[in-house]
Amino acid sequence: MLTRNKELQHIADKYREAGQPWPAATRDIAAWAIREDLWTPSRTDLLNQCADQLARAMREEYITDAQGRSVRAKHVAKSWRNGELIGLWDDIRTADRQHMAIAFQQRRQQIVGDCRQLKTDVDSYNENRNDGVPINLVLDFTQDVEELEATKKPPDVAEELLNVA
Repeated sequence: MLTRNKELQHIADKYREAGQPWPAATRDIAAWAIREDLWTPSRTDLLNQCADQLARAMREEYITDAQGRSVRAKHVAKSWRNGELIGLWDDIRTADRQHMAIAFQQRRQQIVGDCRQLKTDVDSYNENRNDGVPINLVLDFTQDVEELEATKKPPDVAEELLNVA
């Protein structure tokens, strides 16, 4: 039996095989999958959708601290309860130190994991598909953080994506 993720990966493959426009937005793939009766939400899917939307909304809630910095208000710390890994959310204004230490460490580990996977992807592309100058990947963010702190300006993600060369 396929896991739900495998089922969804197969839907994306079927979308491509059906000659649909590629590259594609997930909303386009989802609309196609629903039209083709390849995906219907179960009660668990709806619960997960709601939970994901709540998590996204909590991640995007910012407050201004006493020093004038914009900081994330809600933080999740994952822990095991009854054999299940769950995320417990708390507010930076009321959370205890243990919760925040766990939340910060887990976010850092997510960043490290993302960097490791990004490096693997870049290395694979450069070695197997890139006919031109290898794409250079710098994983030392010290200067980037210092520049952002100096300007107090949030990064322009679209601009950063275009400066890949």
